Amino acid sequence: MKALVCVKRVIDYNVKVRVKSDETGVELNNVKMAMNPFDEIAVEQAIRMKEAGSVSEIVVVSIGPKQAQETIRTALAMGADRGVHVEHDGELEPLAIAKMLKALVEKEEPGIVFCGKQAIDGDNNQTPQMLSALLGWPQGTFASAIELNDAGALVTREVDGGLEDIQINMPAVLSVDLRLNEPRYASLPNIMKAKKKPIDATSPADLGVDPAPRLTTLKVTEPPARAAGVKVASVAELVAKLRDEAKVL
Repeated sequence: MKALVCVKRVIDYNVKVRVKSDETGVELNNVKMAMNPFDEIAVEQAIRMKEAGSVSEIVVVSIGPKQAQETIRTALAMGADRGVHVEHDGELEPLAIAKMLKALVEKEEPGIVFCGKQAIDGDNNQTPQMLSALLGWPQGTFASAIELNDAGALVTREVDGGLEDIQINMPAVLSVDLRLNEPRYASLPNIMKAKKKPIDATSPADLGVDPAPRLTTLKVTEPPARAAGVKVASVAELVAKLRDEAKVL
């Protein structure tokens, strides 16, 4: 079974995000970028399934600017077999991404598609679900455990009330959550080998998708600074502040 894994290049989660001076977006110049952390977990899961003999080939897909090839190389160094880069420099919305992934799925014919549950930049949490709907495939979202069986896959999902087990047929789209696994670090020999692994280049036009956004960002601003907390001397003073200042009582 072939596995297709979707990865995204985002601002490194350790970097403090800064808003552009013209408030049109966030600053990306001279900022450390990395693979979306949830996508790292998706890559790791595909690699573990390959090591267990369930997956025969891992294809990593990234949609974005030329620099997104660095993200693909990271996945290849972790253990993926080859990459596909859909080059696009402009803004992309989840539906356009899902349509491009659908075209790639129809071309590659994988038995399973892995995605991170969301990207830490847009936080949309929409692409895997849209891809599942476009393909007409079952979906297992927020997966914290995945077990393949004769009937398909048993997926443990993280939901508001705790955990939920669902049995889904294959092929399927799975979006992974934090507790599924711990992604590995790429070794130096594997980093060198990744430089020789193939990355196919394509474009939205080649996939028959119009990537033009349907929404317009009017303004991006930082959240207001939080007021400093205060210490109170008694319960009576606390109640008074909650009633008179916070207006929550």
